[in-house]
Amino acid sequence: MKHVAVDVGASSGRLLLGELVDGKIVLTEVHRFQNGFSQVDGVDLWDIDHIFTNILVGLEKLKQSGVAECTLGIDTWAVDYCLVGPEGKRLQEVVSYRDTRTNQAMDAVLKRIPAADIYEKTGIQFLQFNSLYQLFVEDAELKRQAESVMMVPDYLGYLLTGERVTEVTNASSTQMLNLCTREFDGELLDVVGLNAGQFASFAKPGQLLGKVSRDLHEKYDLPDCDVVVVATHDTASAVLGAPGVGDDWAFLSSGTWSLLGAELPNPINTREAFAANYTNEWGAYDTFRFLKNIMGLWLIQEVARMQNYAYSYAELAELATHEEPFAVLIPVDDHRFLNPENMIAEIQAYCTETKQEAPQTPGKLARVIYDSLAVQYALQIEQLQALTGKTIRHLHIIGGGANIAMLNQLTADLTGIMVHAGPTEATGLGNLAVQFIASGEARNMMEIREIIRKSVPITTYKPSNSNSFSVVKAKYQTISGGVLK
Repeated sequence: MKHVAVDVGASSGRLLLGELVDGKIVLTEVHRFQNGFSQVDGVDLWDIDHIFTNILVGLEKLKQSGVAECTLGIDTWAVDYCLVGPEGKRLQEVVSYRDTRTNQAMDAVLKRIPAADIYEKTGIQFLQFNSLYQLFVEDAELKRQAESVMMVPDYLGYLLTGERVTEVTNASSTQMLNLCTREFDGELLDVVGLNAGQFASFAKPGQLLGKVSRDLHEKYDLPDCDVVVVATHDTASAVLGAPGVGDDWAFLSSGTWSLLGAELPNPINTREAFAANYTNEWGAYDTFRFLKNIMGLWLIQEVARMQNYAYSYAELAELATHEEPFAVLIPVDDHRFLNPENMIAEIQAYCTETKQEAPQTPGKLARVIYDSLAVQYALQIEQLQALTGKTIRHLHIIGGGANIAMLNQLTADLTGIMVHAGPTEATGLGNLAVQFIASGEARNMMEIREIIRKSVPITTYKPSNSNSFSVVKAKYQTISGGVLK
């Protein structure tokens, strides 16, 4: 049986064809397209129609290649949503989580409900762009008109099939699901001016959403396609694609964001976890992703963009290897780096303010970013072990960051644990994993992870003693004000 993963990230999307052949997963990229938000009348917006059109283009390519039938699952980034009114009409364009509209929203919400109460209810970390704060500042009239509030992948599935669901792994990232009732929390819905009836019924990964609509088949030459609900939060899919075994491993999903954490059977919404701002996102198959959001490769992506992509990411990493290690550090999770007009200027300004040498060359800029990310990873591994009581012996780095050998080795050195890099296509593999299980080709996640380990190359980095973590850690905490965010 053939399966298709539609995996849409902040900068690009693609359709991957996956098949099980001789006990291994064979991946074929069917279609790739650019994605990104743009500012329209002062608001950062996603072009959801562009994304949907490219899904259809990819499916037409698939049909032209000879695939007559398949299953399909969709994953995207989290927290952003569509408001859908009467007759399925989208009420506005999809606002990006990086838009400035939520800059003061969290403070306003916390005046209504204390942060500790929200965390006890939801177990979700406090990020200014969570759906809770986006919906709080959303136009009241649009909220009144909305018959449905759909997360982005749910909306794309609705456009394909006409069926409305609320997939749980993505819904949990809204910071509005109650850990005890497993429903949207009434008090939080009141704060944002919505009601539970405006959300479709919950769906778990593995459920059948429906077939691609007859109307689309009449307009496009598409395969006969059953749309399956997968782990629609891309991090949830990525963690499913992590080839971990046993209970002494952690994951680092390394892309635009870095998500570092552990897969657990139960949430941890203790005072200590609240203080550390760790999150309990719902995972597939009754798991929880206990993790920390770290700014991630967004920093280097923006540096490359500000230089008009004169250097590839591989070239920037190579240039960084020739620079002095840990000479300059920045607190990567500082809000000022979330969406500055000019990332290079912002990094340089921070360094000047903290009496560090402002990096001027591409190599020095890349070195600052990679060094700082590695230190933050190491600090969070310590934090993760303290909060979970687990001894972490293996860190699986998955996603695009698995290709950055320099960063992977730095992470192994500073954490003192084995780092296993790969697969880079973890999100697509996790998306497909749910489809393999739903089709009966794999029994469970343990089996599919074993298949993934056999199917993809994984590079192991052993820690060395060449760097003094205590010295670097002290320097990082000094320049960040002594606070581990």
